[in-house]
Amino acid sequence: MTLFCLGSINLDHFYEVSHLPAPGETILAGSHSTGLGGKGANQSVAAAQAGARVVHIGAVGPDGAWAVSRLKALGVDTTHISEVTAPTAHAIINVDPKGENAIVVFPGANMQQSLTQLKTALLTAKRGDMLLLQNETNLAFEAATLARSLGLKVLYAAAPFNAATTAALLPLTDMLILNAVEMKQLSEATNAADLSPETIVVTEGSKGGYALTSKGKQRFSAFPVQALDTTGAGDTFTGYLAAALQEGQSLQDALRCAAAASALKVTKKGTADAIPSRSEVDSFLKAQA
Repeated sequence: MTLFCLGSINLDHFYEVSHLPAPGETILAGSHSTGLGGKGANQSVAAAQAGARVVHIGAVGPDGAWAVSRLKALGVDTTHISEVTAPTAHAIINVDPKGENAIVVFPGANMQQSLTQLKTALLTAKRGDMLLLQNETNLAFEAATLARSLGLKVLYAAAPFNAATTAALLPLTDMLILNAVEMKQLSEATNAADLSPETIVVTEGSKGGYALTSKGKQRFSAFPVQALDTTGAGDTFTGYLAAALQEGQSLQDALRCAAAASALKVTKKGTADAIPSRSEVDSFLKAQA
């Protein structure tokens, strides 16, 4: 089975700061580094690291060949990543000593996805494959509509939260994944009860989180670790969850696997390059048993 991801691809700029700057405040960064990121790229890498066959559908600018090469090196099929005229997206990420972050993203090429390329990619899918979506590209609605018509499961991570986009995608979503803040925003913005996907997964950071299904509320625990950088933790969780479900794990086991991967991710600095391998996750889970 294959997991298709219509997702963003970013050049992440990391700045280590003593604290996250307040409005109007200028501070000096202690260090600067760069790496592959973007919610879509992170999720694709996480799913590939978990062992899934992942096809990424995305776009980069003329300056983005490095990102495509890095995705390929991390196990992602990059056949359906196109080059467009807009520059490759980038993110400015400030990280404080506790690992908390503040992020600004320039979307660039991510918002120039091609409908033709999207159709070409998804028409290679088989019934039962999965489509993973976020809110960092255009054509998410078109992708979900086509995926549903082809018999694919649609997993949607509603971040960065956008009320109109989320409301449009909910009826086409099999599994909605979001954090506690986004869940609150969703509840305030729309009558989710009328549009609820089959499964809603809500992450709550160090508290773990819960899944809402027809059988009720199912909680899962987080693993206590020393966080160095929380950037990409949610994306790691989402990618690992999708891959675990795709390989046939129960929802409870898949949630535990995803929580372990997310915990390991925050112990490392960076985004896509810091996502743990399946062997690391399996060893971590074995140690927790």
